[in-house]
Amino acid sequence: MQKSFSLPHIHPDFRLNKLHFTNEELSSVAYSLVKEGEPYEGQAGNFLLDWLNEKDYIEVKTSGSTGAPKMVRIRKQFMINSAKATGKFFDLHAGTTALHCLPVNFIAGKMMLVRAMVLGWHIDLVPPKANPLDQVFKIYDFCAMTPFQLDNSLGRLHLIRKLIVGGGTVSSTLREHVQGLATEVYETYGMTETVTHIAARRVNPKKKKEEVLPFTVLPNVSISTDERDCLVITAPQIAEDPIITNDVVEMISSRSFIWKGRYDNVINSGGVKLFPEEIEAKLAPHIPHRFFVTSLPDPSLGEKLILMVESDFSETALNNLEREIRSIEKLEKYEVPKKIYFVEKFEETSNGKIHRTNTLKSRMA
Repeated sequence: MQKSFSLPHIHPDFRLNKLHFTNEELSSVAYSLVKEGEPYEGQAGNFLLDWLNEKDYIEVKTSGSTGAPKMVRIRKQFMINSAKATGKFFDLHAGTTALHCLPVNFIAGKMMLVRAMVLGWHIDLVPPKANPLDQVFKIYDFCAMTPFQLDNSLGRLHLIRKLIVGGGTVSSTLREHVQGLATEVYETYGMTETVTHIAARRVNPKKKKEEVLPFTVLPNVSISTDERDCLVITAPQIAEDPIITNDVVEMISSRSFIWKGRYDNVINSGGVKLFPEEIEAKLAPHIPHRFFVTSLPDPSLGEKLILMVESDFSETALNNLEREIRSIEKLEKYEVPKKIYFVEKFEETSNGKIHRTNTLKSRMA
């Protein structure tokens, strides 16, 4: 039998597009957004209607970046707990001004609205496009973006005081671009099942550090590793059971870790374990296109490291790239790709992430 859920009253300081609404008033607003709003507003309206109903859960679609997209149920109380943890970790109180520029059909976009309603933020909705700040002319305390949005918003980032970036890793190139900016930029770690982020790290500290800072977990989150060195998350306020991830990490302390890469992406080449994500971070400053490293079967090595680049092929481009890669001092000899493939257009998941498996299959077909 379906449980009913007693939804807390919306925070008295909550504002949506400058207007305050009670639970009852927000239902009418949600209907209007669905019927009369732009598509992105309709997504917000549909979520608000789901949030305000009597069910104790929300159905959320996973991104599909690490497996087939699926629908998962997340308890509303877990979403409320997550919102409070974010407010505490980032010191975001009632009256915080927030810009919402993410699609609401995924968990990150839903949680921006939940944080606003629970914590009493003043939140404004704008279209979730590549450059969400291009028509913004006021300063906001807080915003959440994808790495792609951040890359397209660097020239106007002074409009955001504190920014979290999720949905993909922040490349070394992008990290360089935000050094020295007044905006506090944080990379987050999390997934749909953890109700967005459970950890974050500052990517542009006041004093620039050569090494990437570790992730620090949010309140009420405990971490450990399994026999594969993969992260295990214990967070009873946002998940019923411990979550065993496929993310290989190096534990720095009981509350911090360094992410090394996906266990299912690890390449065993001649007995050497290679983490594609670490290699990609070293390659990023030298490749001006989207790319990723993966592997193909090899009779002598077991697996050989290859590089996939989203670009038109030419012998000149290939020769120049091979020469550039050989000159990278940080790259160990076994981290140099054995072969480079050019692909005109990468396969993508439903929310725009690179689908490595499908891209490789289509290129090798």
